[in-house]
Amino acid sequence: MTVVRGTNSIGMIGAFLAIFSVLAGDGTRLVPSQQPIPASLFGMHIHHLVSPKGREALTPWPTVNIPEWRLWDAHLTWPDIEPTKGVWKFDTLDKSLQQAQAHGADVLLTLGLTPTWASARPQEPSGYKPGYAAEPVDIQDWRDFVTAVATRYKGRVHEYEIGNEPNLHQFWTGSLDQMLALVREASPIIHGIDPQAIIVSPSATKGASGVKWLAEFLQKGGGQYVDVIGFHFYVNTQPPESMLPLIKQIQQTMADNGAGSKPLWDTEAGWLDPNPYPNNALLAAYLARAYILQWAVGVQRFYWYSWDSHNMTVDSSDPTLVTLTPTGRAYGIMQTWLVGARMDWCSQDNSHTWTCELNRQGALQWIVWNPDGPKTISVPSSWHAKDFTLLLQDAQPLNGSSLDVGTNPILVTSE
Repeated sequence: MTVVRGTNSIGMIGAFLAIFSVLAGDGTRLVPSQQPIPASLFGMHIHHLVSPKGREALTPWPTVNIPEWRLWDAHLTWPDIEPTKGVWKFDTLDKSLQQAQAHGADVLLTLGLTPTWASARPQEPSGYKPGYAAEPVDIQDWRDFVTAVATRYKGRVHEYEIGNEPNLHQFWTGSLDQMLALVREASPIIHGIDPQAIIVSPSATKGASGVKWLAEFLQKGGGQYVDVIGFHFYVNTQPPESMLPLIKQIQQTMADNGAGSKPLWDTEAGWLDPNPYPNNALLAAYLARAYILQWAVGVQRFYWYSWDSHNMTVDSSDPTLVTLTPTGRAYGIMQTWLVGARMDWCSQDNSHTWTCELNRQGALQWIVWNPDGPKTISVPSSWHAKDFTLLLQDAQPLNGSSLDVGTNPILVTSE
């Protein structure tokens, strides 16, 4: 059996070969970073935690741990913060950061959209209000905005992302060169004010379109201004395993353009419309497998979209928003399964059954599933397996040497 070793930020070629071999089902193992899995792998979006107009928040803070929170679609863009030139509205962002600090969450602030007053095309339609997707007519307005935010939130906001899905016209109608100019201006301002801050590249999406956009961004020198490469690994209605070829393309693009040593973050992904999996066990399984696989192939962080989306809430469809759905429970469960453990390897066999070995200070565990549905596998005697836990269920003893696996991951523990 071939073993190909890669890490999250280096050794990308090894990771490419591993992904190809795993997809081919030839028994090759993918060996991810050998550092313990950090809590920061688990990012989340929460849209309606703080009302922008002083009304009561619609969403209470989640009842599971949220290590990382991406502030997007949360009324915290440039138009929200500076609705009129020189008039600053920091209340919503202040309250959001207070919530994050109170609950031990770090935040990724996305500096996106252009207020109508600053827009080069103020009447142009966008995914939000007119003019929001255009570039600013005066780059000094952008400099002033970035300076004001970085100065006010030094030491409280540790991560900034420049732009959101710039290859989609509902978010950006300027050119790639104009987006690159925003990054080139923002990066030294932020780093000059807060040298410890992390700058994330504009996160493209949409498969091949996003790969092409990122390649051009890096070819034109964009990588020198950012600390992390961001991408949105949406795969529409396909299962999480379909992310792997796209991740391979992005890693290859990074390596080909001098950015192979930078961390890769999935700053937004999930399963949106058309959504045949609202709040059920299959969507919970997708979430679990997405976190497992992204870490296995070298993605250091994944922000699930989203906690309180109307399309796919991971909190509750109950008006009180206090009862976790299967998806919400899965988000918490996967943290208990993964955080602090080292993933030794992850592989797929010829029947498409996945197995990932975890090492928790010498105690071995295995996560197994099959995306095709029910299969019966033989549990290796070398595991000395004691019990197993099906996602969303309680642990039970393993009797015998066989185990029925399916789309929901199963955690197998040893004696």
